[in-house]
Amino acid sequence: MRPQRRLVARKCATTFRFPYFVLVAAMLGVAWPLRAQQTDTLPPEPPPEPVFTVHDLVYVGGVAVATLAVKPLDSAAMVYLQKHWQTNKRIKSLSRVVETTAVPGALIIGTGLYVGGRLAHDRRAADLGLHGTEAILIGTALTTVIKFTAGRARPYVSQNPHDYGLWRGFAHEEYRSFPSGHTLTAFAAAAAVTQETSAWWPHSTWYIAPLMYGGASVVGLSRMYNNKHWASDVVMGAAIGIFTGRRVVLWQHSHRGNSLDRWLLGVRVAPTGDGSAMEMTPLIGRER
Repeated sequence: MRPQRRLVARKCATTFRFPYFVLVAAMLGVAWPLRAQQTDTLPPEPPPEPVFTVHDLVYVGGVAVATLAVKPLDSAAMVYLQKHWQTNKRIKSLSRVVETTAVPGALIIGTGLYVGGRLAHDRRAADLGLHGTEAILIGTALTTVIKFTAGRARPYVSQNPHDYGLWRGFAHEEYRSFPSGHTLTAFAAAAAVTQETSAWWPHSTWYIAPLMYGGASVVGLSRMYNNKHWASDVVMGAAIGIFTGRRVVLWQHSHRGNSLDRWLLGVRVAPTGDGSAMEMTPLIGRER
């Protein structure tokens, strides 16, 4: 077997050997205590959220400044990480587990939460899985366009962090460094989970946010440690992930009864008994 084929086979084996069901069970375990707090009715619907706001422009500007600020550190960070701990087998193994947890792990976990929530008639678990997965897919589409267009060389290909080539990423995977897709996925999932759970548990953000974003940060560091991305790749991937994760959840929750939720979450929007308002009734059973 050729070395390239052996590498692909090894990656596939690692992917399917990883116990994703444990992670899905853990996420469902987090949602389980919510059952006692839930009722048959939904909380008041927030005002409709636009797709983009003025604050988003400010955010984009801040991301651009942060990415430019980190770029001078690209080479230094790469050299440092490649000179330290590279012979530590435990760190190597841990970095591979972390990366696999993000891709394809996050999509598997999100799908598992959605399917498990539907089967268990637990709308919140299904809601979390659906919206988290949606945020990841939207963010991935955006980063893919940037990756293919920018054509930035990965650190293991070129030690020059300014090695870009327009459209070069379309033809070669090693020129799809900017931004980091793994980091995007991890931060999109973290943002979606934090945004969803903050609506369920108003005082939970102080411990859920550090847990989720801390784990996502480890994903970004692992990509740099394995010499797959520059520091600025990770910063941009994280920024896009946070943006898509928060935006998807905010928009979906302020547009209840939208087509996607009606099709995939199984809800019905209809007038109340006295005709004074609209209410959303889950079709999969009681909201649990």
